[in-house]
Amino acid sequence: MAMELRRVWPAPTKDPVVAVEEGGVKGMVEGSAVVVVGRKGCCMSHVARRLLQGLGVNPTVCEIGEGSPEEIVLMDEISEMDGGDARILAATMFPVVFIGGKLVGGLDRLMAVHISGELVPILKEAGALWL
Repeated sequence: MAMELRRVWPAPTKDPVVAVEEGGVKGMVEGSAVVVVGRKGCCMSHVARRLLQGLGVNPTVCEIGEGSPEEIVLMDEISEMDGGDARILAATMFPVVFIGGKLVGGLDRLMAVHISGELVPILKEAGALWL
């Protein structure tokens, strides 16, 4: 009787959704290759996350409540990181995606970069993909 071997993968121990910590979004962006910032329960954030996971990237996801004081602070911080124009983007285009410390944009921009074939090289350059 032949013995069948099965590999069992452990369940992930860390939730990929994180809260904004003391360093804020800037600290999170500097500390992670890929960051997705979006509203809690937003289907667009889910799509951005799944697209990146499908490519083999495990993005850091930051979810905030819509209309919360945290949202305003977060938008101001994103705006400062991009020279003032990102507040309009963040207010209308959640999720906001950062790769390699740089603002990529919303889901529409992420999809455009993916469709054009530029996303994988950008992810490799940022150190989010090794292959």
